[in-house]
Amino acid sequence: MTKSGNRPPKAVAFLFQRVKAPALLQDNRLLASGTEAPAAPGTMRMFLPRGRMPHASVVLLATLVALFSLVPLGFIGWITYDVGWETVKALVFRSRVGDLLINTVLLESITIPLSIALAVTLAWLTERTNVPFARLWAWLAIAPLAVPAFVHSYAWVSLIPGMRGLQSGVFVSVIAYYPFLYLPVAAALRRLDPAIEDAAASLGLNPWRVFFRAVLPQLRFAICGGSLLIALHLLSEYGLFVMIRFDTFATAIVDQFQSSYNSPASNMLGGVLVACCLFLLGLEVLLRGNERYARVGAGSPRPADRRRLGWFMVPALSLPIVLAVLTLGVPLVTLGRWLYLGGSEIWRIEVASAFVQTIVLALAGGVLATIAAAPMAWLSVRAPGRLQRLLEACHYYVGSLPGVVVALALVTITVRLMLPLYQTFATLLVAYVMLFLPRAMVGLRTSIAQAPVELERAAMGLGRTPGQAVRQITMRLAAPGAAASVALAALGITNELTATLMLSPNGVDTLATKFWSLTSEIDYVSAAPYAFMMIVLSLPLTLTLYTQSKRTAGQ
Repeated sequence: MTKSGNRPPKAVAFLFQRVKAPALLQDNRLLASGTEAPAAPGTMRMFLPRGRMPHASVVLLATLVALFSLVPLGFIGWITYDVGWETVKALVFRSRVGDLLINTVLLESITIPLSIALAVTLAWLTERTNVPFARLWAWLAIAPLAVPAFVHSYAWVSLIPGMRGLQSGVFVSVIAYYPFLYLPVAAALRRLDPAIEDAAASLGLNPWRVFFRAVLPQLRFAICGGSLLIALHLLSEYGLFVMIRFDTFATAIVDQFQSSYNSPASNMLGGVLVACCLFLLGLEVLLRGNERYARVGAGSPRPADRRRLGWFMVPALSLPIVLAVLTLGVPLVTLGRWLYLGGSEIWRIEVASAFVQTIVLALAGGVLATIAAAPMAWLSVRAPGRLQRLLEACHYYVGSLPGVVVALALVTITVRLMLPLYQTFATLLVAYVMLFLPRAMVGLRTSIAQAPVELERAAMGLGRTPGQAVRQITMRLAAPGAAASVALAALGITNELTATLMLSPNGVDTLATKFWSLTSEIDYVSAAPYAFMMIVLSLPLTLTLYTQSKRTAGQ
């Protein structure tokens, strides 16, 4: 204690200031800029620590990453300028592009709402009801992340050879990608203070109205983040839609590159794909808003009471059971059949080599992507504004590009400017960082948003520098989200196909590339071990995601 009589230190006095709710967003901006908050009429004046938050340095780091992620867009822009406006009009404004755009709009507009409804319903059942074996169903709900999307498609096409078109694409996409929504929604439900729901019920609202007016708005941040991830995956997915013969921009771009290497037509399709991504980013920003959901106040939130389902128990229990059969049962049975038919002869030394190389690339790429996403994740929560939204869009758009576009941009740069880096591990890791920045961003952004900004202020008031306050307080509280981001990016790298095919050094084969090369030769039996090992490798990463989401909620 200081020798200032009975007056408490400024840092302690600050914690007991009363701050009106509308001022919280402004406080975030003031904290980032280091300026002093104006005193509200009739209230005591708030004092911010004299040290400035590392706003400029974080903006610089985020800007460097954003410029780095713009390399593929610059590549497409250079090709556009090189071919001329007349060629651009002829390649973009044609019926083929219109058909692909209609397919993409239909796919997104049907898959996203279905995934939201499925993920929110399942998360509510496993987190807020007395459904039997809730922990088992929660684990099985995210387990489909361990099965690559093209393995889902491979399993269903093997079971039902006639699966084709939009309906099949929507079905496989929902069962393959809904865990990206379930995971953040379930984590958000665990952290919600049930006192808000009790207050809504005391005002006479029935359970349905309590959910839609008190609970669902608080899930908006998680729903927007998960939906954006799914939307970006749908734009960039290749293997899933090739197997069910549904044309999207990604499949058309790869076909163009395979038929004529680095053709203007494929680059123009890539430009249209970038425009679609920017539209999705703008829509997500409008729906997400700038609200904060950290709880600050006396006491702590109690665990939510689980609702009794009563007569609804049987239909409610059927949902996770049916989902487990569709998402895990069918792929595992299909792989088991091919492994049984192949016997021990299909387990060669190449499987072990591909397994080790995949582990090394996945972990290295996941860590690098999370480090690159950290500055932007902090800015998006602590300093929202026009510049932040622009930089955030640069981070997100690259995740919508097919791996082949990113790979060809890097191939062109390395061949023309940095030939020693062509087909090296460094170039391959650069491609992974670009492709999986959005995955790393979502987990980090959510965790930082749930770390109260008031703790950073208190740490600075107690003598920490601004950088120390962020590292020692916010980043430690966000560590579970960082681990989840690493795991999420590593999952994507494990299943990445096109960029790995084009950029990997000679003699480097991952599980995904070996699986794809064998299935392209219709050798499903020999491909089965690689698919099985991809699932084995992805399971621990999926378990990490589940464990970290529980730790984030203090469970």
